[in-house]
Amino acid sequence: MAREDARSWHEFTKMIGLFSLVTLLTFQGAVSQQVKVEPEVMSYPSQAVNLRCAFTDAGGIQLTQVSWIYEPKEGERLNIAVYHPSFGASYPTSPLKGRVSFTTNPPSLSNPSIQISDVKMTDEGKYICEYATYPSGNEQGVTSLVMLAKPRNSASGVTAIASTVAAGAKPVVVARCESVDGRPAAQIAWVTAVNGNATSASKAGVDNTVTVSSEYMLVPTAADNGKDISCVVSHRTQAKPESFLMKLTIEYPPQVTIGGYDDNWYVGRTNVALTCQATGNPIPTTLTWKTMTGQMPDTVQIKENVLTVLKVDEQTNTTFVCEVKNRLGTGKDQVTVMVRGTQKPVKGPATGGIIGGIIGVVLLLAIIGSVVVMVRKKRNQNNGDGPPKHKPPPPKKQQTTSSSTDRLNTSRDPVESEDGPVDHLYYAPQNAEPSTDLDAYSDEEYNRDAEELYYAGAPSGWDEPRLNKVPSLYAPNQYKANDYHDNEEDHPPAAGTTRGNSFVSQAMFV
Repeated sequence: MAREDARSWHEFTKMIGLFSLVTLLTFQGAVSQQVKVEPEVMSYPSQAVNLRCAFTDAGGIQLTQVSWIYEPKEGERLNIAVYHPSFGASYPTSPLKGRVSFTTNPPSLSNPSIQISDVKMTDEGKYICEYATYPSGNEQGVTSLVMLAKPRNSASGVTAIASTVAAGAKPVVVARCESVDGRPAAQIAWVTAVNGNATSASKAGVDNTVTVSSEYMLVPTAADNGKDISCVVSHRTQAKPESFLMKLTIEYPPQVTIGGYDDNWYVGRTNVALTCQATGNPIPTTLTWKTMTGQMPDTVQIKENVLTVLKVDEQTNTTFVCEVKNRLGTGKDQVTVMVRGTQKPVKGPATGGIIGGIIGVVLLLAIIGSVVVMVRKKRNQNNGDGPPKHKPPPPKKQQTTSSSTDRLNTSRDPVESEDGPVDHLYYAPQNAEPSTDLDAYSDEEYNRDAEELYYAGAPSGWDEPRLNKVPSLYAPNQYKANDYHDNEEDHPPAAGTTRGNSFVSQAMFV
């Protein structure tokens, strides 16, 4: 138990000590803020720079003396300017003596700012404004002087070719970029589509400047020839990065291909050609056509990179070679021609295309047929063609004093008369209506049935059809068939009898 209490007390004392340290540092920081300075000042060589300093809220603090101390990045602190109200200003021996002075004459403790003229790159470092006070002791503020030097940027071959290298299997330097005598050191980046790597290095220059150089390396291939590569230099003294655009130049021997052979050279075919296409850097200087047998066929004509066979024969059955040269070497390609006895059959269209075409034609014909049928149907309706809209009324027998032998017979049998049969007189039913045998009924039955049938098709609203006047079934001028047969010239057919008012058609004479 005692051991645990001792451990707890030890932890408590450690926490108290840590809290006291933090409080002390915070208090010192708050006090040090009474000396007001600029955290950072930038300047170029040969310029004049002002380093300002002031003591704020002196209150009950007594200011006795102010000093400026120079602290280089490497080396010891040096007093460069001192002011005491009783003894005045003093400039101890230092690299800045003769170039440093207080900005006011005489200087004051409330404004002990200094000026450094003809600034050099070696003047870069920390400058401390320190007050001697009572009773709090020394108080200080720190300003960092940053010296800037605008570098001289360049890239190899900025206005021409970046570099000329030969294609190979090992990485080589294809472009260089450099930023000389800059302060601080410049940053170099590469922008390109080729697949390579960049390496950078820096070295110290005069007056604390830095020179940065970068190289871009890749395994050069013919495909990289003519591609762009850019070197981009960024520096604190530049408003924007400076870019240098270059083009890669890769040298390689000729690369040759032969085109134009379609594997359908048959005996008798005319004017077939082979074309030799070559690329290279430097540009190829010579192009030669050869055959593997060493003998060129008689029907061959050569013009520059085109070999033309005027007429294919058995001699054309050989291997043609195109050979191209430049300063770096030779490139070639060859094609073996297989002469056929007959023309190679041309591949017909796909079955799917044929079926699709047939279906398309059928659909087109169906559409045209439908349109024609619709137009004809419309035209027939407009012209009044087609079946009758109203059925004609049934026949009605005319009441006469003639005997039953005088009635008209609508069958296809010869009509009987008092004097004898009339074999040449026939009656045809209208509109394919069923024939009615009028002789099968008596006069009373016929009249009753005919009236019932006649009035059966009457329009609605005829409440008493027998009281209304009904038009006779036959014309008043109708005469018996016997009279007509006996006196044919004196009794012409009745003009008032029409197909619309009669159930039977007019007589036909044979």
